[in-house]
Amino acid sequence: MNSVKDFEAKEVLKYFFEPRSVAIIGVSRHEGKPGYHVLENFVVNKEKGVFKGEIYPVNPKGGEILGLKVYRSVLEIPNEIEHAVIIVPAAIVPKVLEECGKKGVKAVTIISSGFSEIGNVELEEEVKRKAKKYGVRIIGPNGLGVFSPYTGVDTIFLPPFKKNGYGKELLSTPRPQKGYIALISQSGAFGISALDYTAGIGIGISKFVSYGNRIDIDEAPIIKYLGDDPSTRVITIYVEGIRRGREFMEACKEVTLKKPIIVLKAGRTSAGTRAAASHTASLAGSIQIYNAAFKQSGCIAADTLEALFDMAKALVFQPPAKGRNVAILTDGGGFGVISADMCEYLGLNVSTFSGKLQQKFEELKRKGDLPEFAATRNPIDVTGIATSEMYEISAELVLSSDEVDSLVVIALHHPATMHDDVADRIARVAEKYRKPVVAVDVGETDYARYLRRRFEELHIPAYPSPERAVKAVKALTEYGEYLKKRGVLEEYLKRWEPLSSLKRNNISIS
Repeated sequence: MNSVKDFEAKEVLKYFFEPRSVAIIGVSRHEGKPGYHVLENFVVNKEKGVFKGEIYPVNPKGGEILGLKVYRSVLEIPNEIEHAVIIVPAAIVPKVLEECGKKGVKAVTIISSGFSEIGNVELEEEVKRKAKKYGVRIIGPNGLGVFSPYTGVDTIFLPPFKKNGYGKELLSTPRPQKGYIALISQSGAFGISALDYTAGIGIGISKFVSYGNRIDIDEAPIIKYLGDDPSTRVITIYVEGIRRGREFMEACKEVTLKKPIIVLKAGRTSAGTRAAASHTASLAGSIQIYNAAFKQSGCIAADTLEALFDMAKALVFQPPAKGRNVAILTDGGGFGVISADMCEYLGLNVSTFSGKLQQKFEELKRKGDLPEFAATRNPIDVTGIATSEMYEISAELVLSSDEVDSLVVIALHHPATMHDDVADRIARVAEKYRKPVVAVDVGETDYARYLRRRFEELHIPAYPSPERAVKAVKALTEYGEYLKKRGVLEEYLKRWEPLSSLKRNNISIS
């Protein structure tokens, strides 16, 4: 595809995510079948008032499913169809696609598998020819399609609940809530697992695309579309191989000036490369070449699913860092040491504070605002008798200093003097300065989870280990350095708005 077609694909993506009508071709009456669950998703979201469009089930047998009339063909539907979801055996996809073309359908999601990923290249080429003939744009095949909690579009054929062999309902596997992170995934399995992960840890999603074999729409137009999407603040990508490298890089260079892009590239080893080829028919290529391309286009590289979303939530909540100087504030000296080690390992600076800043800390000790034996050279250790007030005073001092570009707050909840208002106090200070702040509370007890959640309710990303927090700071620093290199960091920071400010001023981002 050329840039003109990329522009057309970007424009047509609204029909995938915001259709006024959707036809689901290949619906089933039987729970457990993909065609049943996709229809169920739309019906449930329609009943909730989230999906606003019309739903048209299609199956050659006709009849009624979930209270809706079933049409024998998309051509029988009396009204216009903007988005069709195809869930039929691969061999009949070309016939169904031709009917969609005759109907004037603009956007088609093909969930069906059985194409080039298993060597069936000719059938995939036939689908391409049909699409080109009628000007139909395609996401898929061999993927999960699209999902948006904002519009209720959900083509994922996997159920939101799992039942045991006796039919008794067990634990739910819900979709993520509304949020600000978009996820593009070449792999359906990775995509659904990532959605399960984000739902479980409370991270919201704006848009999700699982494009499988990407016979038409691929990463470049999706990235450009998400670059203009007001509900997306960060774009995350899982990819095994990139077919149109130049177009991908051009799209990233354009969008990374407006919002961060984080890429998890699989197929980094010879074994991974072989697996990628058999999974999505991808040529994985040299990881060194990919990493150089990512860096040149402003993308941040992640190496695990956990790191992908640790970085993403940091970049959603916090502004990029102006430099590499990190301050560490803790009530546990050991974790201060671990954090300093991790910073240096990742190329960040934990420099000793200047004499001027040291004098200000000494004054706080003389006044009794900090313990006399507190360490204040960096890391700052307010010790096991720490209070929330000590954290607030120390954070104010370092964030107001030109010596500090970002702050890691290790607020261990264990001392009897520590309380949950530390999150509120840190958040108030952080909002005064356009410098990134991340939080840590180590532990998996109820209180540890509660305190991390409280930080995140106040838009301070929180982590269960200092290593993960420092990796997030590295992402904030890397993005800031890229923007500075492109000459737009100051402009970016001027227009950057904290989520708390957007919500306080009733500014809609959805």
